[in-house]
Amino acid sequence: MPKKLIIDGQDIEVEDGITLLQACEQAGVEIPRFCYHERLSIAGNCRMCLVEVVGMPKPQASCALGVNDLPANRDGSPKVINTRSPMVKKAREGVMEFLLINHPLDCPICDQGGECDLQDQAMAFGGAGSRFALNKRAVEEKYLGPLIKTAMTRCIQCTRCVRFMTEVAGVEELGAIGRGEDMEITTYLEQGMLSELSANVVDLCPVGALTHRPWAFNARSWEMRKTESIDVMDAVGSAIRVDVRGREVMRILPRNNDAVNEEWISDKTRHVADGLRTQRLDRPYIRRDGKLVPASWSEALGVVAARLKSADSARSGAIVGDLAGAEEMFALGDLMGRLGITSGDCRQDGAKLDPALGRGSYLFNSTIEGLEQADAILLVGANPRLEASVLNARIRKRWRQGGLAVGLVGAKMDLAYPYEHIGNGADGIAALADGRHAFAQVLAQAKRPVIIVGAAAFIRADGAAILAQAARLATAGTPAKDAGWNAFNVLHTAAARVAGLDLGFVPGPGGRDVAGMLKGDMDFVYLLGADEIDMTKLGKAFVVYQGTHGDAGAHRADVILPGAAYTEKIATYVNLEGRVQMTDKAAFAPGEAKEDWTILRALSELVGQKLGYDTVDALRSELYKIAPGLMRLDSVEPASPEGVAALAKLTTRTDTTPLAPGLTNFYLTNPIARASQIMAELSQLKAGGPRRVAAE
Repeated sequence: MPKKLIIDGQDIEVEDGITLLQACEQAGVEIPRFCYHERLSIAGNCRMCLVEVVGMPKPQASCALGVNDLPANRDGSPKVINTRSPMVKKAREGVMEFLLINHPLDCPICDQGGECDLQDQAMAFGGAGSRFALNKRAVEEKYLGPLIKTAMTRCIQCTRCVRFMTEVAGVEELGAIGRGEDMEITTYLEQGMLSELSANVVDLCPVGALTHRPWAFNARSWEMRKTESIDVMDAVGSAIRVDVRGREVMRILPRNNDAVNEEWISDKTRHVADGLRTQRLDRPYIRRDGKLVPASWSEALGVVAARLKSADSARSGAIVGDLAGAEEMFALGDLMGRLGITSGDCRQDGAKLDPALGRGSYLFNSTIEGLEQADAILLVGANPRLEASVLNARIRKRWRQGGLAVGLVGAKMDLAYPYEHIGNGADGIAALADGRHAFAQVLAQAKRPVIIVGAAAFIRADGAAILAQAARLATAGTPAKDAGWNAFNVLHTAAARVAGLDLGFVPGPGGRDVAGMLKGDMDFVYLLGADEIDMTKLGKAFVVYQGTHGDAGAHRADVILPGAAYTEKIATYVNLEGRVQMTDKAAFAPGEAKEDWTILRALSELVGQKLGYDTVDALRSELYKIAPGLMRLDSVEPASPEGVAALAKLTTRTDTTPLAPGLTNFYLTNPIARASQIMAELSQLKAGGPRRVAAE
């Protein structure tokens, strides 16, 4: 039943169950806070959100007081709330004075300066001075890992970081010791935090007690140019903000998108920025006498064009990497098609996903936001904690609400929530499909079951059979299942994969897939950022590598064409649920590097097959004819269930080999990450390398 209130003289009606702080915000009233965060549990320990409830003798903490808990007036009139009365002003000034008693006066050297909640609220709600004359306390610094720099004397014990690590990340490594003035936030074992989401605590810290160690003393917030973009480190498509000073990407921060990443990003997404600056390809190269030597663009493209025209089209092909945008994939496919080359593949990991079956056969159909409605989840060869950390936090969020059963087919792993292990091999999914395992009844009785198939399952030789069994399990009709709910989901790990499948960048008639192109008998292979294949299997083929970093593809290439990274171009990406998103150009590519589609456009003219677009808008108009869904930005259109039904009809057989762990090294999955010194340090730490046990 709605509740009527009068907030600062304004009549308002709010729904049951919300807090007084939320009610004030609905009325357009700003309430200061430090400990309260809408995605974390309520602690009520900073007392900055005090308001006056007429009829109650003391100011009330609005974050911890529900509107249903307000005592009713005897005459039945709405409760009156004052947020700007003299009582409230005096109370907030007192709270701020207490918070600042031990806070050091080091704003000029604090990395939080300019974007600090304590600074802002001290100016808006604090008093003119302090009555405290004793010495300030000092707290020993803590080592929280290579990502987080501490200045614990600044800490006001809001416990946001503790609650995030416990509730969202699911890693209970951070807590409080001591009481009163001796209270300190620390790790229990005096070692770095090992969660893939740990650096989000810096965003949550309101006072600069936790700052980013890799960015320490590098720049001020007002010095940087801020650009909204999309993350490509995994297939989730998290919303990010890229901060640039001059030509250099200084930092990457999360943006709020409730449908995708809420306001969290993984540590890899946040701290991969130094990889954008190192080992970059900034000019074309040609291999002469076994060595790569610098060349001009005209010279390099001329060599590529000559080899393309002379190569046998039946033994020529193209492989697309994990970070490519839809525009360059379309341009490459268009050029290859004009040359009669039908061997092309965007599935460099060998995934057995076939776009001919329909879009529903390769999408995360339940959607990321839909996970919060699930009542049973089955993971098949998936490790969402590493493959999609933000998505795994959404599963944990649903598990904490209660009533969720999770099953796992594949290698055992720590997912930050409990699950029932069904088996290591593909026979586990077969047992569920045949109803021979008890968890099959859990899925059958669920109204909204979710079946997630990971890369460890669909990149195997019998990947198509595993996908088919999962599809049969997802389409099994049960009375309990909600109509219209699509339970079949594919957990991609590559940002480029869904767009590539939407564009049909797979072998044409008579063409070869990745495995076919790696048999060692190809004449010409074009690698568009493809670094995750076994380069030794390319044989004596003439290899062109178009990409951003001196990684595996560049080491094997006969010609290198430098491209632009995701922060240096406006490119279209489609996340695992089919949401179309665009990156934005935050910085310029280094040296002579060009945007990828323009390189292919220039090459097409030299081979006598000029592509019919000179601008990116003209390219996209042609792109949308092939895949019209790509023009609908930031929306998810449910895929037809026919794709899942067609997949379920496949009759291929599985083998008994156990499912191998899918992603084993979370921090080194692509060329940008492998060029990052921070990612290398994190990878070593995760692998059990030497740990730091003392603060710097």
